[in-house]
Amino acid sequence: MTSVSSWTWLWRYVAGALVIALLGLRYYADDAPIAPLQMVELGIHESSHWALIWAPRILYFMAGTIGQIGVPLAVGAYLVYRMRDPLGGAAGLAWAGLSCHGAAVYIADAPYERLELVGGNTHDWAWLLGPEAFDAIDAAGPLAQTVRTAGILMVVGAVGWCAAMPVLTYRRGTLPVRPGAAPLGADPPPAD
Repeated sequence: MTSVSSWTWLWRYVAGALVIALLGLRYYADDAPIAPLQMVELGIHESSHWALIWAPRILYFMAGTIGQIGVPLAVGAYLVYRMRDPLGGAAGLAWAGLSCHGAAVYIADAPYERLELVGGNTHDWAWLLGPEAFDAIDAAGPLAQTVRTAGILMVVGAVGWCAAMPVLTYRRGTLPVRPGAAPLGADPPPAD
């Protein structure tokens, strides 16, 4: 840990909170996800199916959505606990929250199957909520709303995390230092 003598690190948390808040508004208020991030989420979704192709069918179909939300959470947890990067943890939580938007749209589409499918000709949630699995197609709307609400809460939590970290850091009087990294605010090593 290093002393809180320089506030040059503060801008990262302010910028992080602003970016996360703006992305959250774009995704949830405007219903306008960002295409490159959607492509990454789609890649994770489809890869998660392939990773569990050997598993029972229910788990195989659930794997896409679980991976789409779980991978960002795992990245955030890794950044917090292994790399000691609280801002990275907030970013991972926000990413998972934004991924929930796409999952909620997909779940809500289950009764209608209007979305264009990429990884095959079976709609994951139409199958999962259909007679082949849980036989609860009427639950698509409430389930989608629950996932949407969870996503919004994750994004709001990530913004709150970014806002709280400077306050907690100031109260503690030290800045977190990643293993192997120079203390934040420290002078760079002299050039040879």
